[in-house]
Amino acid sequence: MLKKTLLDACKAGAAEILRFYNRDFKVSNKEGINNLVTEADHASEAAIINVIKSNFPTHQILSEEVGELKQESSYKWIIDPIDGTINFAHGIPLNCISIAIEHQQEITMAAVYNPHLNEMFFAEKSKGATLNDQPISVSEQTQTIKACLVTGFPYTYINLPNGPLEIFERFIRKGVPVRRLGSAAIDLCWVACGRFDGFYEHKLEAWDSAAGYLIVEEAGGKVTDFNGAKFSPYQHRVLATNGKIHNEMLGVINNTIELQ
Repeated sequence: MLKKTLLDACKAGAAEILRFYNRDFKVSNKEGINNLVTEADHASEAAIINVIKSNFPTHQILSEEVGELKQESSYKWIIDPIDGTINFAHGIPLNCISIAIEHQQEITMAAVYNPHLNEMFFAEKSKGATLNDQPISVSEQTQTIKACLVTGFPYTYINLPNGPLEIFERFIRKGVPVRRLGSAAIDLCWVACGRFDGFYEHKLEAWDSAAGYLIVEEAGGKVTDFNGAKFSPYQHRVLATNGKIHNEMLGVINNTIELQ
């Protein structure tokens, strides 16, 4: 029942995304520069929460737009109704719904759905990860210098020492291709299915990373913070890789090694 509700919630949100996509809709700005929220975000979120509440009315919810809806339950649904809102607002089809289920403070099930490409990523703890019901796994690349990476840039504190621009420069000056898609959930899933070898970002919220984090791990990858410690979606920094280039990427991020 949990899995069915999760997938149904993704599809309900997706219907709203497609209903608004490339049409006129209201756009407003939250706190900070380029922190957009659209009419579609709210519609997707409402549709997702309606499906969840219809099946599990006592479960807790943490969602990007409505915040935390607390209840006495060991289950929490962590929702991003549109991850990649700026892409969506500009008609770029790299955006998705990201939903994770946390049980007793552990992420146990997750789905990320890009309705534009009709790609549904799913994972359940200790049961592997799939893309459209087919098993997926991370890449076999063993050298960062030969890897294809992906990252994102926060709109705040970008010029901090050892910040996003400095780390980006360390990779690209060595000729490593580093992409930026504009959706952390998609970035993580594309690491999980081997399209990218590694992903790092400085400032994510739980709704950005909770689902993709489980999908990467269940696809055989590794996810930590920038210190190499066990990852928690409730801290901001994430490094997700195929596992084989993880330590080398940590060294570059922390400026303790130089790529050769």
